[in-house]
Amino acid sequence: MRRALALAALIALSTAATAGAAYAEHWTKFANGDNGTEWSYDGDYSYKDKQTGRLVVMQAISKPSANLAPGGPGTGVGYVYALDCAKHNVIMVSAYKPSQPFAIPDNWRSNTPKKAGGAEDEALFAAVCPHIDHVPVK
Repeated sequence: MRRALALAALIALSTAATAGAAYAEHWTKFANGDNGTEWSYDGDYSYKDKQTGRLVVMQAISKPSANLAPGGPGTGVGYVYALDCAKHNVIMVSAYKPSQPFAIPDNWRSNTPKKAGGAEDEALFAAVCPHIDHVPVK
């Protein structure tokens, strides 16, 4: 019963917040996950990090069958990754969900990169790396 209530609250929160924030987020689906989940990235958030040359991307998980749309911090569940498109590795910069404040740690650049792996990682690299020369540098 608690799971059903939590899911209902998450759906209500996601629906209400997405209506107000939809203008600022442009989610592009890049992969299908297990059990009807979908992965999307926010094209408005993507940028090339000036210090590392990595492509920083916000991605979110959604589940259309449960009316859960992709959303950013405060409204959805997802991650911010820094991708090295040439070396095919990734640093997880931050994770987010509605119940915790969103924060980007100052020291994320010093984290050890992990080799990309799995279908979602491969799909994300394929979707965003071709655009690395067309995103803002920050």
